[in-house]
Amino acid sequence: MEAEWLNWMRAEHLPEVMATGCFLEVKMMRLLTQADDDEGINIAVQYTAQSMADYDRYRDTHAPALQAKTRDKYGERVLAYRSLLEVIG
Repeated sequence: MEAEWLNWMRAEHLPEVMATGCFLEVKMMRLLTQADDDEGINIAVQYTAQSMADYDRYRDTHAPALQAKTRDKYGERVLAYRSLLEVIG
């Protein structure tokens, strides 16, 4: 499952997100520290936007369809949550 999902992310989902023009770069990272009760593999996907306006445009215009596509493909086998981070130094 992990290899298939990573392949799909690299070949399809990440290029679709980047094609929106809302982000400057994307990174995928594997979490190396796991919680004791964590059964799955944790991958962080970090997108960098030039501005909050770019992020807001993505969130409002593109995210609903792209997130629905992911849910349709993977259902509850892949869990996602989103956080906003600001570079402060």
